[in-house]
Amino acid sequence: MIESVSVNHHIQKFIIDVLMYQKAARFRDLRPPKTDTNLFTYHLNSLVKQGMVEKVEGGYALSTLGLSYVDRVSVEKKVIRTQPKIITMLVVQNGDGDILLQRRTKQPYIDTWTLPYGKLHVEDASVLEAAQREAFEKLGLQGQALEHAGDCYIRVSSHGNLVSTTLAHVFRFYKDDIETSDDLVWARPHKLHQFALAPAVEEVMTRTFFKDAFYFEEFSVDWS
Repeated sequence: MIESVSVNHHIQKFIIDVLMYQKAARFRDLRPPKTDTNLFTYHLNSLVKQGMVEKVEGGYALSTLGLSYVDRVSVEKKVIRTQPKIITMLVVQNGDGDILLQRRTKQPYIDTWTLPYGKLHVEDASVLEAAQREAFEKLGLQGQALEHAGDCYIRVSSHGNLVSTTLAHVFRFYKDDIETSDDLVWARPHKLHQFALAPAVEEVMTRTFFKDAFYFEEFSVDWS
């Protein structure tokens, strides 16, 4: 699993910046100009102890954890970038054409109804595997056959402020024997207006109903 790490001190940021553009660097090449050797050594050793940097032949290099960090970090500020959430989303219909909705139980958009979904994990070997995992975790379906219908990029704003950005890999399948509950219900597509829907649920569902071989859509939603 990729750990959450951050580099805050300017000396450590300098070291990471040098190693970001080299396979390896010598001790003297990693030291910022006019920096006390003892102070520099302390911060270099701190990065080694964190597992960000490792000693190699010829000097020092980024470790696996360090490589993961620079893959996600802002080049200018050396901080983790805020990035869109990536999810798999399931469009499930039964033999009567009903659509499966799941209640959101946390913010944002608490107590609205959405299509079953879940975040991708770095441990997922593929997007399909992530979707099958969510089908099992959310619906109890083991090894469910899924069709990757398309991708949707959803940006939600409220009063001019960005609330969320999500890239959804949308999968579809048909299933009748799903156990419903207070938080998991079948809904008639033409009666979705009776539900308080989470952003873009109806749009994603409708677009998936076109049954194209594969699609990509972008939705901007005003949640004011």
